[in-house]
Amino acid sequence: MDYDTVPAAQFGAALQGITLNLLARDVRGEAAFLAGVLGCAIYRASDDYAIVLHGKTVMQLHADRTFAAHALYGLLPEASPRGAGIEIRLHGVDPDTACAQAGGFADAIVLAAPQDKSGHGLREAVILSPSGYAFVPSLPLAR
Repeated sequence: MDYDTVPAAQFGAALQGITLNLLARDVRGEAAFLAGVLGCAIYRASDDYAIVLHGKTVMQLHADRTFAAHALYGLLPEASPRGAGIEIRLHGVDPDTACAQAGGFADAIVLAAPQDKSGHGLREAVILSPSGYAFVPSLPLAR
């Protein structure tokens, strides 16, 4: 699918499984973070909307104002962070590299530095995005 040119109705009808819709005050800033820190591919980034891919996983970023008629709109917090209670795990992303790159984003916060989690079999970190979502880049531990 050509994410840059596919009509919205065709894109929506083609979605399967689980996708993530994240609300952001600054869609372009959030997209830049996802690309620059976590290596995601960005398509159709505008002030209102972006399509983001991590592997085959689709995330959509929506500006708050695009949800003005949505039931969630009244629940949006005025201040960050958002997303408390959810981790967005990005497998196959080096947590050490991601944390180093997060330093280039003023609003990104390394909440938990990279560490080996033998119980999970992963090396992982926790990074809050500019919108306050908790992203967990991880790689399998060497055996």
